[in-house]
Order: sequence, then structure tokens, then C-alpha cells
Amino acid sequence: MYELLDKIDSPADLKKLSVDELPQLCDELRRFIIAQLSHAPGHFAASLGVVELTVALHYVYDLPTDKLVWDVGHQAYGHKILTGRRESFKTNRKRGGISGFPNIAESEYDAFGVGHSSTSISAALGMATAFKLSGEKGRHVVAVIGDGAMTGGEAFEGLNNMAENEADMLVILNDNNMAIDEVTGGLNQYLLDITTSGTYNRLRTRIAKRDKGGILHRMARSLKNLITHRSNVFEGLGIRYFGPADGHDVKYLVGVLSDLKKIGGAKMLHVITKKGKGFKAAEENPTVWHSVDSDFDPETGVSTKEKSEEPMPPKFQTVFGETLLELAEKNEKILGITPAMPTGCSLNIMMKAMPERCFDVGIAEQHAVTFAAGLAVSGYVPFCNIYSTFAQRAFDQVIHDVALQKLHVVMCFDRGGLVGADGPTHHGVFDIAMLRCIPNLTIMSPMDEPELRNMMYTAQKENVGSVVIRYPRGRGSVIDWRKPMSEIEIGRSRVIREGKDVAVISFGPIGVRASRAAERTGAMHIDLRFAKPIDTAMLDRVMGQVGAIVTVEDGAVCGGIGTAIAEYAEKNGYRGKITTIGVPDRFIAHGTVEELYAECGMDEESIVRAIEEAKSKA
Repeated sequence: MYELLDKIDSPADLKKLSVDELPQLCDELRRFIIAQLSHAPGHFAASLGVVELTVALHYVYDLPTDKLVWDVGHQAYGHKILTGRRESFKTNRKRGGISGFPNIAESEYDAFGVGHSSTSISAALGMATAFKLSGEKGRHVVAVIGDGAMTGGEAFEGLNNMAENEADMLVILNDNNMAIDEVTGGLNQYLLDITTSGTYNRLRTRIAKRDKGGILHRMARSLKNLITHRSNVFEGLGIRYFGPADGHDVKYLVGVLSDLKKIGGAKMLHVITKKGKGFKAAEENPTVWHSVDSDFDPETGVSTKEKSEEPMPPKFQTVFGETLLELAEKNEKILGITPAMPTGCSLNIMMKAMPERCFDVGIAEQHAVTFAAGLAVSGYVPFCNIYSTFAQRAFDQVIHDVALQKLHVVMCFDRGGLVGADGPTHHGVFDIAMLRCIPNLTIMSPMDEPELRNMMYTAQKENVGSVVIRYPRGRGSVIDWRKPMSEIEIGRSRVIREGKDVAVISFGPIGVRASRAAERTGAMHIDLRFAKPIDTAMLDRVMGQVGAIVTVEDGAVCGGIGTAIAEYAEKNGYRGKITTIGVPDRFIAHGTVEELYAECGMDEESIVRAIEEAKSKA
């Protein structure tokens, strides 16, 4: 079926091909990715966009002696397939199978584990510096970073240090004008200026053919400044800049990379690619096709998933997006902020209706939080939506710029808890423990969709202060969710079910499972709602009424809700047994959410068993 690809089990096999055979290999690799993902969902458009670049890199460089670091890793499927994982690729993102991202524990060809953006330059610089310190000459290091990831501050920190270190490494800027949604900001416009300056590019091509020692290269740089009226920021840092180059001409890329391999020092190659290249539906709508979550026809792109006739609860992100717009229509001070995830978090709903009141700040979580703080100190009520796993980057900003100053910023942490197939780089399981120690911070999590609406309504009220609202990926449990909103008393839990002997105390949407388990066992069930401030009045009542407590949370048990309740119980002399259910003290691999819940003892059956065991010892 694949004349060339079927013969390649390593880059060594790839190098046996002639340069003239590489376009055919690219076509086969692209068809293989499309065929595999049509019945095994995963990140799609990014890998299609770098097929030619991937083949060229593996053809020119000597992996794993040389090091190739991918940024984020959405685009690394071709890399995995060419490095001995073609047969196992059918297990991609499945429990027990290969990871959806490069993983150093999985293959010697994965030089660095990734999953969050903007890390590749720093990691590659560390490797290049290590080779220099150990005197290992002839080893090359390449970092591949997208224009979206270049908006992350760490990327600029790496570039700055890269020039200072006089590192011998190559940064490839993969420019497709996309992150998940379209890239925004000044850097994007700058790159657009470079790529669309026809006069400069024609001159640069002619000069490059005649350059003998760099004199004409410096002249080209000056000409570029005159033509585009901008200096080259990369060359200004001391990094030699080459490009833009056609990222879909594999034979041309092989030639360029072979030449760059001979040039020492800090270098950048700017390549232009098209996200979703070779698949019409993905080319036309790369945001939708960034990641596919259901089977589709590999020829047409039409989903083959049967549509359910039964009404479904909405996704939590949809409830957030619709509710924020509803609140913003009544409160003119409300603003929306996202670090490059408008579609992913559904801020695009408000963006469409009120574009002047929404801000996509690019992949820059630290900036997003402090930007929100600046708006808050000026009298606005910013709702800053960040995926939980990415919010880890803004820990200092939450403390120093928001909570310390008691600013009215509403931080909505989407994808809280175990997220499934994206695995440990994307599980949002550390946020509760991370945030619970911060003074002046109110931390809430809704059990269902109407509660999310009530929490958002409460959070935008005056004098509420600094707030985090945490909710998971995926659908909730209430179909008729668009109910009138009401204010919740800060720090007040609610009793879902009265009972005896054992009390189940849950935090967030996992409370739906806990509620069913409590119903089956006759246990009391409390929806805590607030991780901070915790409802001590309710805890006093529970500890005076039952002989055992089972806590349930979709987060790390170390430092989480269970820890908070155990701390309070110890201080107040409670002698009953406390069982904590949550994510254990280890990194959890990828799989479906249901599989991972069962693995961690967080599924309904495990909760029932924990209640029964606690009851027997109460």
C-alpha cells in the first residue's frame, strides 16, 4: 500500500532513498497519517503541515546522535512514524499505547518531552551547550517552533540566551499563521511583513547565490530594512536569519538544511507551511481540524460518527462561553481574555458579539494574568480563561499580581482534572493543591452546569476579590442548563443527600459520580463547592454526625481537598476515619477519562467500595 514508507523503520532506512524519491515518501506519509487518524482521533492538521520538513530533517541530520526538539509536539506524528513507531502508531493516545507527544521514555529519537508550548529553544540550547562543554564536536541540535509558540515569553528568553551563549544550533521557525486559532499580535504582523516582501525575497535569493563570505548577506540585511522599514529582530539579537523558505518543497529543504548544517553558530531558518496541507477540509478550516475527536471519511473529511437522537448535556466550555456573553450584556465592565484558546475555551462566542471587549493575547499565560490584573486595577472585571495545565505557568502572577493586591480578577481554569488522551502534559490535576495555599483567593468548582452559571454570576459581583473557577473538559450532566442565575454565598457548601455513618464530601463535577455512589450506599453527600474558603461550619456538623468521611476530587490528593479536610479534622479532634479519593502521587498516562478514573480509583464503583469499607470501620 505504501511502496516507500513500509520499508522505513528508522531514519537510516530513510537515508537509503534518493532525493528524487522524497516527494513520493512525503505523499505516502501524509496519506498514512490521514488514514490512521480517520479511525483513531488525535492532533491532525499540524502534523500534515510539516510532512516535508519532517522528512528533510530526518534525511539530513543524524538522529539520535544529532538532537531534534519539537515545540509543543502536536506536529510530531510524522517524526514518530519515521522513527520505528509506524506499526505501533495505531495505539497513539490509547491507554498502554504510544503518547501523542514526544516522550523521552518512549524513544531515543524523542530528544525532549514536550506538550506545553515555547520550550524547544531553551531545551535545545541546553543540549547544544552540553555538547560544547563536553567537547563533543560535530553534533547538531535543531529546535522546531511554530509562529504561535513564538509568542510565548520563554521562546524569547531562549533566543536571547542562545545568541549570548554563541550556541551552535538551528532554530526552525515553522510559520503557518496558526496556533490553534489564527495567531494574533505584533510578532505575527512582523512575520507577515517578512514573508510578503516580494522585492526583498527576490533580492535575497539572487544575493544568496553569489555570496562569498557574508558581505552580501549583510548588504541584504540593510536592503531588507529599507524595503520593509523594519530591522530583523532575530539578526538584531545576533542570530543569523535565513528565509523565508517554502516548507513544502522537500528537495529544496534538503539542500537548505544541508548547507545550514555546515554553518556554525546561532541560526534561524524561517519556513512557510500550510496547516492541514494535503487534506482539503483541514486546509480550509485548520482550527476545527487542529485535533479530531471522532472518526471521519479519509476522502471527504465527513464525520462517520452516528449522531445520537438523545439530547446531550453541553460541554462546560460552552456553558462558560454562553454565560459570559449573557453576563457581559448586563455588566459593561466584564471583559474576556484568553491566551490563544478562543475556540478551545469558547470565548469566541463573546468575541463574535463583542470583539472590542475580548482579547486573545497569544500563547502567554503569565502576560494574560498580569494583563487581567492591570484591567482590574483600572475598574474592569476581566474573566481570564486558561486551561488548568497551562495556568501552572502563571503561578507567580496569580500570587503577586492578583491575590496579593486583592484584585477583582476572575480566572476560569478550563480542563481541570484528568483530560484523557492528551496525557500527563495536559492533565489539569495540580491546580487545587497549587492554589489552596494562596491568601486572598476564592477557589470554586461547580458540580454541574447551572452551578457554573451561578459561580460566574457570583464572581462578577462587587467586592468578591480574586476568584478561580475550575471545571473539566467535556460534557456535564444537566441537559436543561440555562436556568436563571443566583448568587452563592462565598464559602458555603450544599447538602446533596442526608445520610448516616459515612459522609462523602466531593469537590466539582466528580460529585455526580459521588452522588450516585452515596445514593447506592446510603451515605451523606456534601457538594463542597469551595476549596477556599472551606465551609468549616458544615465540616463541624459532619464530624459531629458521622464516624467516617470519604473525600472525592478530580485532582492531586497531595495538598488537595482531602488534605484540607484532614488538616481541619486533626486540629478539631475528629477521631473518625478519613479516606481521600483523587489522583495519586504519580504522573498519570494517557487513556480515556473513564479508564483513568478507574485506574485512580475515582470511578463510581471505586467510590462505592471506599464508602462500604469506611462504613465497616466507622
